[in-house]
Amino acid sequence: MAGAIIENMSTKKLVIVGVILLLFQAFAFMVGGLIAPSPTTAVHYLATKCVDTIKHREETKWFMPWGPDQCDKIRTFDEAMAKKIEANNIVFAVHIPLPNKEMSPWFQFMLVILQFDIAFKMYNQIEDGALVTIDVGLAYRDDTVSEWTEMAHSFEQRKLSCNFTTAKTYENEGRYYECDLMPFMEVGSVAHKYYLLNIRLPVNERKKVNVGIGEIKDIRFVGIHQNGGFTKVWFAMKTFLTPSILIIMIWYWRRITLMSRPPVLLEKVIFALGISMTFINIPVEWFSIGFNWTWMLLFGDIRQGIFYSMLLSFWIIFCGEHLMDQTERNRFSVYWKQVGPIVFGSFCLFIFDMCERGVQLTNPFYSIWASDVGTELAMAFIIVAGICACLYFLFLCFMVFQVFRNISGKRTSLPAMSKARRLHYEGLIFRFKFLMLVTLTCAAMTVIFFIISQVNEGHWHWGDHTVQVNSAFFTGIYGMWNLYVFAIMFLYAPSHKRYGDEQSSGQCITGDAGANSGEDIQLTTTITHVDGPTEIYKMTGKEAQE
Repeated sequence: MAGAIIENMSTKKLVIVGVILLLFQAFAFMVGGLIAPSPTTAVHYLATKCVDTIKHREETKWFMPWGPDQCDKIRTFDEAMAKKIEANNIVFAVHIPLPNKEMSPWFQFMLVILQFDIAFKMYNQIEDGALVTIDVGLAYRDDTVSEWTEMAHSFEQRKLSCNFTTAKTYENEGRYYECDLMPFMEVGSVAHKYYLLNIRLPVNERKKVNVGIGEIKDIRFVGIHQNGGFTKVWFAMKTFLTPSILIIMIWYWRRITLMSRPPVLLEKVIFALGISMTFINIPVEWFSIGFNWTWMLLFGDIRQGIFYSMLLSFWIIFCGEHLMDQTERNRFSVYWKQVGPIVFGSFCLFIFDMCERGVQLTNPFYSIWASDVGTELAMAFIIVAGICACLYFLFLCFMVFQVFRNISGKRTSLPAMSKARRLHYEGLIFRFKFLMLVTLTCAAMTVIFFIISQVNEGHWHWGDHTVQVNSAFFTGIYGMWNLYVFAIMFLYAPSHKRYGDEQSSGQCITGDAGANSGEDIQLTTTITHVDGPTEIYKMTGKEAQE
């Protein structure tokens, strides 16, 4: 009787397939390491201090820091005091990008980080828990002569987290505090060439607005965006891999439907994994080049979350279906205790993402890290997510260990077989053990990628050293997922080849090595025999419930 391709394909052909997949994996890493630039670029900006001389202005005026329409500028606040300019009339202006450069839709997103330069003064120190109130406006235009169009406007608060490392004495006046970076703005698309930020720090002593925040000297920004070169390489990979996975998925399901019995659980889960891989592959990002779709970041997170939950659930079921124990499997309900927490965790990820990027669709200046509660919640979430990912991997290692132990237990029946059949089944056992090790390696890389991605996304908010994730890691892991899904669908598709027809009266791997069964043994749970379940189910006493 026929089994899966992994059981019946010759060793020579399997080695060839493995070498080809390995070469593609190496190519995926090399694409990121040798062709693509680093994923993101950070550009530093210093805000220009402009003077708004008109009080009670009815329409919004935008202040340009340089160019033909540049504003009236002052260099220091001492100059403002000498000219009797009030703090409420000072506008900090930042033009993105720098002079003689343009932004591009290929940059995909724009993240802006804020940092204050605050000088120490004995009579004007930073109070504990000081909050900075920011009146900020964002505008855009696509050429250097047209008027600015408002994109967003908001009043935001950011908590100052500054340390003064030397003694607070008169001799040290003028030295600067060491202040943490603060999240300021995130835009989900870069559809325009030029952006302008106008920021005011309104002072109201009666309402205690911007009081006790020290003597602010300058405002610095770090603008982070995706590199256009990396975006093109990323889009090219998606465009190439989408039809590859789609074709193998259609071919796989066609082979499943040609059989005379309904598909078993493992076959359904493999097909679902192929669908989720295709969903994350489809290069809808191409549309972001021509359309101002600010929701693309959120949509990308949702797609990745669906794929993560499907991949993690697949590995649990995949290992479970290879456990040759006495448990009746082939039903999804058997795995609800393992899959349930994965689904719940994915839902929590979605809620957390909606709390920040969902709100940013209407207010790009919103950040969950801006408040103490939000910061603690976000930090706790990242730590818990990392711990859960590690626990999941340890549990998966335990399941793979059980699979190895149970498969090895069947080796006691091999010595009683003929040499040809013994070599055949030893080869099968080796193939399944090797595939389990590949699965474990893929899972380890995925967990590492998930943790580093979470840390890297939050490093600006922590104020610590950044974790550099280069392009090779991104393209390599993405290529690994596709190659793994491709290999699973290929190897677990029903085979048309039959092994051992001439040995149909041979012995099976059962508790009784001397019993004649008239059937071959399969270590997979795929069922291709018309009359009933596979030998693996007969052997372990857990027939499939269809």
